Amino acid sequence: MNLKKMITISVCVLSALALSVSAQARTTITIAHTHVETHPEHKAFLAFKNHIENNIEDKYDIQIYPNGLSGSNERVFELVKINSIQFMAISSSNIENLAKSYAIFSIPYLFNSEDVYEKFISDPEVLKELGKNSDKEGFVPLAAFTAGTRNFYAKFPIYSVDDLKDKVIRVQTGRTNSLMMEAFGANDYIMKFSDVYQALKHDVIDGAENNELALIDQKHGEFCKFYSYDGHQMIPDLLIGSRDFLKSLSDEEYAVFKEAAMEAQRVEFREWKYRINVAKEQAKTMGVNFINVDVNAFREKVLPLHDELLEKNPKIRELYEIAKKYY
Repeated sequence: MNLKKMITISVCVLSALALSVSAQARTTITIAHTHVETHPEHKAFLAFKNHIENNIEDKYDIQIYPNGLSGSNERVFELVKINSIQFMAISSSNIENLAKSYAIFSIPYLFNSEDVYEKFISDPEVLKELGKNSDKEGFVPLAAFTAGTRNFYAKFPIYSVDDLKDKVIRVQTGRTNSLMMEAFGANDYIMKFSDVYQALKHDVIDGAENNELALIDQKHGEFCKFYSYDGHQMIPDLLIGSRDFLKSLSDEEYAVFKEAAMEAQRVEFREWKYRINVAKEQAKTMGVNFINVDVNAFREKVLPLHDELLEKNPKIRELYEIAKKYY
């Protein structure tokens, strides 16, 4: 073998070894969520990943696992707290039993518009208040994703709050939701979201409540031809990070991760609005009618609950006062 060939081979081997060492030196960051790749939250996490990799070179290998590949939200949440998974998006309703301050979002008619809601969940003061016990809880909220407004949809038209009387409506688990339905004169039915389709099909329930995506993604629009905009709740998903992982970062790196979270939020807000508009048009082709109602008539029925909920859970009072600033 001549000298030129030996030098060429040596350079190739050294380059391969350098790449191998570089790859081995990179820290793997795992992000998990339960949505499909077309969902706004997946696109938000892609923006999160790109921002970090563009601003911190050759240190992190960021892997995103969609479609529940890492397990249920409950399982992933536990893994984030012990730093086996570094980031996820999870509904505030799934956190509130562990961290009482997150119950603020279950209060019906806390916000009088979606614009107010988005300003609230984008407020750094809100994130700071939510995360003040992060050392004990094991996770840090970095940003909030909108999940739109929760509204009633049913097999019958809901033009006023009186139309809910004695009807059976599926709601999320939680005492607040039961009290809300009681105030409306309806019967709440708590079941897993994955069971709602069959319950509608077999007339176990008369309707449910959620954002517009349920009509299309879960095919609830096959049975429920009426969707009424009462806007009783606006419950975000929180982009949370492992406390232990975030504490391991330098101040400069932590700032990049915070910027990435804000970029993810901007992307999710934009993609969510687009996805909802598409879903509404698709639902219309299924024969779904969208109804605007007198929201104040619904709100008045449950406003007395606010004082009761604040008394039972003082941890939400500070956030409640912040929310009032946006009225």
